[in-house]
Amino acid sequence: MADRVVTHRYRECVSVQPLPDWFRPPVGGFTADDFLSMPEVPRHTELIDGSLVLPSPRQQWHSLMVDLVVSELRRQATPRLRATREMCVKLAERQMPEPDAVVVAAEAFNDAETTYYLANDVVLAVEVVSPDSVERDHDVKPRRYAAAGIAHYWRIEEQNGQPAAYVYELEPASAAYVLTGIYHSRLQVTVPFDIDLDLTATV
Repeated sequence: MADRVVTHRYRECVSVQPLPDWFRPPVGGFTADDFLSMPEVPRHTELIDGSLVLPSPRQQWHSLMVDLVVSELRRQATPRLRATREMCVKLAERQMPEPDAVVVAAEAFNDAETTYYLANDVVLAVEVVSPDSVERDHDVKPRRYAAAGIAHYWRIEEQNGQPAAYVYELEPASAAYVLTGIYHSRLQVTVPFDIDLDLTATV
């Protein structure tokens, strides 16, 4: 009898509510319009290749690095550009990722009611790598950003307790990114504008 009670209580504990209808993908996957109309999608959910990618808890290092990057990009950007964080970008019909940071045209940024940007608004996309995003940030997302014509991509990750920034520029003929530099303690580039970023200044 005791075993039956324990089993019954276990089943009660692990029972889950059915998924809402909007969470079930249609044939061919979700479109960006489907994604934008979802009523209860968790914050920081992304649409990649027609599938929802749900966020995992953020590590402190990730949050501190995003704070640093956005703060410095805002401070150093030219008047015609603006930097912000965690805004979805509509790349294609079934592609709507959320970069950790973006630099966009000032005209797009100044639309206070917008909830996402278009690919042609974005001049730089930045991803700070988390344990669950390694494959996406190394492979899937940069290929999607390049295909959409975003000119610059940075990937920042932690290696042996130290930051490393990989800087890419779009090569128009191949519509693919080319690695232009790897930076550790300090990131210094001249495109899309002059940037000097101390990667160790997260504490």
